[in-house]
Amino acid sequence: MKSIIFTVIASLSAGLGLPALTWAAGAAETSLNLTQHAVGYGALIIFVVAYLFVMAEEFTHMRKSKPVLLAAGIIWGMIAWIYAGNGMPHAAEVAIRHNFLEFAELFLFLLVAMTYINAMEERLIFETLRVKLVSAGFSFRKLFWITGVLSFFISPVADNLTTALLMGAVVMVIGKDNVKFVGLACVNIIVAANAGGAFSPFGDITTLMVWQKGIVDFWTFFSLFIPSAVNWLVPAFIMSFAVPKLNPSACEINVQMKRGAYIVMGLFLLTICTAVSFHNFLHLPPMAGMMTGLAYLKIFGFYLKKTHKNGPGKPNWDPDKAEEELGDTLPFDVFRSVARAEWDTLIFFYGVILCVGGLGFIGYLAMVSETMYTGWGATQANIMVGILSAIVDNIPVMFAVLSMYPEMSQGQWLLVTLTAGVGGSLLSIGSAAGVALMGQSRGMYTFFGHLKWTPVIALGYAASIYVHFLVNKSMF
Repeated sequence: MKSIIFTVIASLSAGLGLPALTWAAGAAETSLNLTQHAVGYGALIIFVVAYLFVMAEEFTHMRKSKPVLLAAGIIWGMIAWIYAGNGMPHAAEVAIRHNFLEFAELFLFLLVAMTYINAMEERLIFETLRVKLVSAGFSFRKLFWITGVLSFFISPVADNLTTALLMGAVVMVIGKDNVKFVGLACVNIIVAANAGGAFSPFGDITTLMVWQKGIVDFWTFFSLFIPSAVNWLVPAFIMSFAVPKLNPSACEINVQMKRGAYIVMGLFLLTICTAVSFHNFLHLPPMAGMMTGLAYLKIFGFYLKKTHKNGPGKPNWDPDKAEEELGDTLPFDVFRSVARAEWDTLIFFYGVILCVGGLGFIGYLAMVSETMYTGWGATQANIMVGILSAIVDNIPVMFAVLSMYPEMSQGQWLLVTLTAGVGGSLLSIGSAAGVALMGQSRGMYTFFGHLKWTPVIALGYAASIYVHFLVNKSMF
């Protein structure tokens, strides 16, 4: 019966002028090779068009999740249709469930991390840090290095987007009358935040995906600390000579953290420890530890709410002084922090993972893997991954590499983790942090302003790869 169906489909394809379907090698009667079929070509076109819309988000103002979400549905719909026509109605279902499981683990992990970041923001932790830097009266050159150092060390815990926006707000308040300083400082912040995220499992989505996949264990990521530091320090040192030698006037702003701020920070650290312990000792997905950590915050949030003193309905509440008492006017609500998560980003991950997963199921990732990792070699392929990350977001690039799962040494897996993490610094559109800062800076930090320093950033990129081979040579 299967042979009859296959013959009919093949005849129909020929009659329509389409390439014939072929059974994938090594997977006889379980999967189809659609790489030269109309469905495969259509899926590629749809993904490219969707991603062009993603890259044009700055100009169209259409959220990046919308085109990839639609593309994912169409791609898998076409795959399911062709498989059903070949007598394998459940093959696409099994494949998409596998991709969805990968997304679900990433989604729940990131949701908890974003909730904690939002809770710390709500407790005015980041605002207090910003105000202290603004009111300190540092020179432009000192501020250039301080914001760079803080970006490098905050991004491994918080994401590079939050870090860049926080540090960007500092330099824009202090240097609002000096466009040259703001542009230089923003480039430095982007490079530092991306480099800092590359040596931590929590610092970037790409490192998180590699860790959750179990390819590199938690502590091994820190072998990338020195290469990551070199990636930032080389361009930072060269750019620092162009920073204006001026001392902006200090400003007095009084902001204090809200009640329980330090405990929220401690609970976030405890949540990270729980996720690492669940993964390393209990062999559970890190997501399970993060969800357990969300319970810590929810229980502490319940305590804050029950012990709240000021606000509507309280005996001492004065609506005329509500603005003065903002630090304790509204009770803490953990669900506000959940609601303020980057939902567009989370849904974007869903679309990307399913789009790339669909292209892999069609057979394109196997072709790319054969060309890059077998033809070029792992080192050249992994360096190219970083360069591609400057043009296309590093998330689909890294997910494609993980889907290919080429046979590589631990050192090569660390190399692709490094290059995918820091490659986005080569262009302002290469990372979410860069795109966000362009929007926040109101024309002071631009694509071409960043492009002027791309050769210097590329020098740091090359130096970090060389240092990785030098200090981690035992892993190759």
